Amino acid sequence: MIASLLCLAFPLLLLFAAWHDVSTMWIPNWVSIALGVAFIPAAMAAGLSAPQIGMHLIVGGVALLACVILFFLHVFGGGDAKVIAAASLWVGLPGMTTFVFWMALAGGLLGLVLIALRRMKLNPQREWSKRLLSPETGAPYAVAIAIGGLFAAPQSQLLASAFSGFIA
Repeated sequence: MIASLLCLAFPLLLLFAAWHDVSTMWIPNWVSIALGVAFIPAAMAAGLSAPQIGMHLIVGGVALLACVILFFLHVFGGGDAKVIAAASLWVGLPGMTTFVFWMALAGGLLGLVLIALRRMKLNPQREWSKRLLSPETGAPYAVAIAIGGLFAAPQSQLLASAFSGFIA
């Protein structure tokens, strides 16, 4: 029960990051920090072994390194890089292929939708929609990160273990 409650941090924080990114075009640092900090007690409560936790930490570290490189290459923003690395902690090695696949697919679709909407020359009234539809801004990639994370969650040793009682 405690593990399940702790593991709720994963989907809730990813969904918050997506909502915040759409409405403001940035992700607060505390979201990535909370995801990272909540991982260890959640993993311990779910009964993951020290080697399993270590493997999740390695996956998160490799993801962070890759994301830092991609950030410096201007592929995506710093908030996106931090959330991807923190989410990688949770999905672990078994879920990384699914995470990256769905994140990339959702990111591509998000980009196509934004391109189409921005070409329509709409006249948005709200500040967040003006920012979202402005050709000078990027894409709220936390939406794609959240979709990738949610699709990868069932393959995660941690999340599958924590929610095994709820999923029959």
